[in-house]
Amino acid sequence: MAGYTITVAQQKGGSGKTTVAVNLAVHLLEQGHRVAVLDTDPQGSLGRWFMTRREATGGEPGMEFSTASAWGVGYECDKLRKTNDFVIVDTPPKADSDLRPALREANLVIVPVSASQLDLWATEAVLELVERTRKTGLLVLNRARAGTRLNAEMEAGMAELDAPVASAVLGNRVIFAEALGQGFGVSERQRSGPAAAEVAALSDEVVAMLERI
Repeated sequence: MAGYTITVAQQKGGSGKTTVAVNLAVHLLEQGHRVAVLDTDPQGSLGRWFMTRREATGGEPGMEFSTASAWGVGYECDKLRKTNDFVIVDTPPKADSDLRPALREANLVIVPVSASQLDLWATEAVLELVERTRKTGLLVLNRARAGTRLNAEMEAGMAELDAPVASAVLGNRVIFAEALGQGFGVSERQRSGPAAAEVAALSDEVVAMLERI
Protein backbone atom coordinates (compact mmCIF):
# COMPACT_ATOMS: atom_id res chain seq x y z
CA MET A 1 0.00 0.00 0.00
CA ALA A 2 1.31 3.45 -0.92
CA GLY A 3 2.02 5.88 1.89
CA TYR A 4 0.06 8.96 2.88
CA THR A 5 0.99 12.42 1.62
CA ILE A 6 0.63 15.36 4.00
CA THR A 7 1.01 18.80 2.42
CA VAL A 8 1.72 21.77 4.70
CA ALA A 9 0.49 25.00 3.10
CA GLN A 10 -0.12 28.63 4.00
CA GLN A 11 -0.15 31.79 1.91
CA LYS A 12 1.55 34.02 4.47
CA GLY A 13 5.25 33.57 5.17
CA GLY A 14 6.33 33.05 8.76
CA SER A 15 3.36 30.87 9.67
CA GLY A 16 5.58 27.99 10.77
CA LYS A 17 5.06 25.61 7.84
CA THR A 18 8.55 24.16 8.00
CA THR A 19 8.41 23.85 11.78
CA VAL A 20 5.19 21.86 11.56
CA ALA A 21 6.52 19.68 8.71
CA VAL A 22 9.78 18.93 10.51
CA ASN A 23 8.24 18.05 13.84
CA LEU A 24 5.54 15.85 12.36
CA ALA A 25 8.19 14.02 10.35
CA VAL A 26 10.41 13.44 13.36
CA HIS A 27 7.57 12.27 15.60
CA LEU A 28 6.26 9.84 12.98
CA LEU A 29 9.81 8.54 12.52
CA GLU A 30 10.07 7.95 16.27
CA GLN A 31 6.83 5.99 16.10
CA GLY A 32 8.50 3.51 13.77
CA HIS A 33 7.16 4.81 10.45
CA ARG A 34 9.15 5.26 7.27
CA VAL A 35 9.12 8.98 6.51
CA ALA A 36 10.17 11.20 3.61
CA VAL A 37 10.17 15.00 3.42
CA LEU A 38 9.79 16.93 0.17
CA ASP A 39 10.77 20.60 -0.14
CA THR A 40 8.93 22.51 -2.89
CA ASP A 41 9.72 25.97 -1.50
CA PRO A 42 12.49 27.77 -3.46
CA GLN A 43 13.61 29.31 -0.17
CA GLY A 44 14.76 25.81 0.80
CA SER A 45 14.27 25.95 4.58
CA LEU A 46 13.32 22.28 4.82
CA GLY A 47 16.33 21.33 2.72
CA ARG A 48 18.69 23.31 4.96
CA TRP A 49 17.18 21.63 8.01
CA PHE A 50 17.69 18.19 6.44
CA MET A 51 21.32 18.87 5.51
CA THR A 52 21.98 20.16 9.03
CA ARG A 53 20.35 16.99 10.38
CA ARG A 54 22.41 14.81 8.08
CA GLU A 55 25.62 16.35 9.37
CA ALA A 56 24.49 16.26 13.00
CA THR A 57 23.58 12.56 12.79
CA GLY A 58 26.76 11.48 11.05
CA GLY A 59 25.03 10.88 7.75
CA GLU A 60 22.11 8.93 9.26
CA PRO A 61 19.14 11.33 9.19
CA GLY A 62 16.65 8.47 9.40
CA MET A 63 14.40 9.72 6.61
CA GLU A 64 14.42 10.41 2.90
CA PHE A 65 14.63 13.89 1.44
CA SER A 66 13.86 15.29 -1.99
CA THR A 67 13.14 18.59 -3.71
CA ALA A 68 10.82 19.50 -6.56
CA SER A 69 9.51 22.50 -8.43
CA ALA A 70 5.78 22.72 -9.06
CA TRP A 71 5.77 20.53 -12.16
CA GLY A 72 7.84 17.80 -10.47
CA VAL A 73 5.80 17.39 -7.28
CA GLY A 74 3.60 14.59 -8.61
CA TYR A 75 6.56 12.54 -9.80
CA GLU A 76 8.48 12.92 -6.54
CA CYS A 77 5.46 12.15 -4.36
CA ASP A 78 4.66 9.06 -6.38
CA LYS A 79 8.24 7.83 -6.05
CA LEU A 80 8.49 8.53 -2.31
CA ARG A 81 5.10 7.00 -1.46
CA LYS A 82 6.26 3.64 -2.79
CA THR A 83 8.88 3.26 -0.05
CA ASN A 84 7.52 5.40 2.80
CA ASP A 85 4.51 5.40 5.11
CA PHE A 86 4.34 9.21 5.13
CA VAL A 87 5.51 11.86 2.68
CA ILE A 88 5.44 15.36 4.15
CA VAL A 89 5.52 18.24 1.65
CA ASP A 90 6.61 21.77 2.56
CA THR A 91 5.33 24.42 0.14
CA PRO A 92 6.07 28.03 -0.86
CA PRO A 93 4.24 30.85 0.97
CA LYS A 94 1.75 31.55 -1.80
CA ALA A 95 -1.73 30.53 -2.90
CA ASP A 96 -1.58 30.20 -6.67
CA SER A 97 -0.97 27.69 -9.43
CA ASP A 98 2.46 26.74 -8.02
CA LEU A 99 0.77 25.34 -4.93
CA ARG A 100 -1.88 23.27 -6.69
CA PRO A 101 0.32 20.27 -7.62
CA ALA A 102 1.26 19.77 -3.95
CA LEU A 103 -2.40 20.06 -2.95
CA ARG A 104 -3.50 17.54 -5.57
CA GLU A 105 -1.04 14.97 -4.19
CA ALA A 106 -2.20 15.39 -0.61
CA ASN A 107 -4.32 13.03 1.42
CA LEU A 108 -4.49 15.82 4.00
CA VAL A 109 -3.54 19.50 3.84
CA ILE A 110 -2.32 21.02 7.10
CA VAL A 111 -2.71 24.80 7.26
CA PRO A 112 -0.71 26.35 10.12
CA VAL A 113 -2.17 29.61 11.40
CA SER A 114 0.26 31.68 13.43
CA ALA A 115 -1.33 33.71 16.19
CA SER A 116 -1.99 36.94 14.29
CA GLN A 117 -4.97 38.41 12.52
CA LEU A 118 -2.93 38.69 9.29
CA ASP A 119 -2.39 34.95 9.24
CA LEU A 120 -6.07 34.34 9.80
CA TRP A 121 -6.96 36.54 6.82
CA ALA A 122 -4.37 34.82 4.61
CA THR A 123 -5.82 31.41 5.45
CA GLU A 124 -9.01 31.98 3.47
CA ALA A 125 -7.15 31.98 0.12
CA VAL A 126 -5.43 28.70 0.91
CA LEU A 127 -8.67 27.06 1.95
CA GLU A 128 -10.27 28.13 -1.33
CA LEU A 129 -7.54 26.26 -3.23
CA VAL A 130 -7.91 23.24 -0.95
CA GLU A 131 -11.63 23.18 -1.71
CA ARG A 132 -11.05 23.52 -5.46
CA THR A 133 -8.74 20.51 -5.43
CA ARG A 134 -11.34 18.61 -3.37
CA LYS A 135 -8.95 17.86 -0.57
CA THR A 136 -9.38 17.82 3.20
CA GLY A 137 -7.75 20.65 5.15
CA LEU A 138 -6.87 20.86 8.82
CA LEU A 139 -6.22 24.21 10.52
CA VAL A 140 -3.55 24.20 13.22
CA LEU A 141 -3.05 27.12 15.60
CA ASN A 142 0.70 27.73 15.83
CA ARG A 143 2.84 29.94 18.10
CA ALA A 144 -0.09 30.29 20.44
CA ARG A 145 0.10 32.10 23.77
CA ALA A 146 -2.23 30.30 26.14
CA GLY A 147 -4.59 32.43 28.17
CA THR A 148 -4.25 35.58 26.07
CA ARG A 149 -7.04 37.54 24.45
CA LEU A 150 -5.40 37.13 21.03
CA ASN A 151 -5.38 33.37 21.45
CA ALA A 152 -9.10 33.36 22.19
CA GLU A 153 -9.78 35.61 19.20
CA MET A 154 -7.75 33.32 16.92
CA GLU A 155 -9.61 30.23 18.08
CA ALA A 156 -12.94 31.98 17.49
CA GLY A 157 -11.89 33.20 14.04
CA MET A 158 -10.60 29.77 12.98
CA ALA A 159 -13.84 28.16 14.06
CA GLU A 160 -15.70 30.35 11.55
CA LEU A 161 -13.59 29.15 8.60
CA ASP A 162 -14.73 26.33 6.36
CA ALA A 163 -12.31 23.67 7.60
CA PRO A 164 -11.84 21.51 10.69
CA VAL A 165 -9.59 22.91 13.41
CA ALA A 166 -7.11 20.67 15.19
CA SER A 167 -7.65 20.23 18.91
CA ALA A 168 -3.88 20.19 19.34
CA VAL A 169 -2.25 23.62 19.55
CA LEU A 170 1.47 24.40 19.16
CA GLY A 171 2.71 26.97 21.65
CA ASN A 172 5.06 29.89 21.13
CA ARG A 173 8.13 28.07 22.49
CA VAL A 174 11.81 28.81 21.85
CA ILE A 175 12.63 25.09 21.67
CA PHE A 176 10.87 24.83 18.30
CA ALA A 177 13.35 27.24 16.69
CA GLU A 178 16.35 25.89 18.61
CA ALA A 179 15.74 22.27 17.65
CA LEU A 180 15.05 23.12 14.00
CA GLY A 181 18.29 25.09 13.76
CA GLN A 182 20.21 22.07 15.03
CA GLY A 183 18.60 19.68 12.54
CA PHE A 184 16.25 18.00 15.01
CA GLY A 185 12.65 17.96 16.14
CA VAL A 186 11.58 19.08 19.60
CA SER A 187 10.95 15.50 20.72
CA GLU A 188 14.62 14.74 20.10
CA ARG A 189 15.71 17.65 22.29
CA GLN A 190 13.10 17.75 25.08
CA ARG A 191 11.34 14.41 24.96
CA SER A 192 9.26 15.05 28.08
CA GLY A 193 8.69 18.76 27.50
CA PRO A 194 5.42 20.50 26.63
CA ALA A 195 6.46 21.15 23.01
CA ALA A 196 7.01 17.43 22.40
CA ALA A 197 3.61 16.70 23.95
CA GLU A 198 1.95 19.23 21.65
CA VAL A 199 3.56 17.68 18.57
CA ALA A 200 2.59 14.18 19.70
CA ALA A 201 -1.02 15.27 20.16
CA LEU A 202 -1.08 16.86 16.70
CA SER A 203 0.51 13.81 15.10
CA ASP A 204 -2.02 11.48 16.71
CA GLU A 205 -4.83 13.71 15.48
CA VAL A 206 -3.42 13.82 11.94
CA VAL A 207 -2.96 10.04 11.73
CA ALA A 208 -6.48 9.41 13.03
CA MET A 209 -7.86 11.85 10.45
CA LEU A 210 -5.93 10.19 7.61
CA GLU A 211 -7.31 6.81 8.59
CA ARG A 212 -10.86 8.20 8.31
CA ILE A 213 -10.40 9.85 4.92
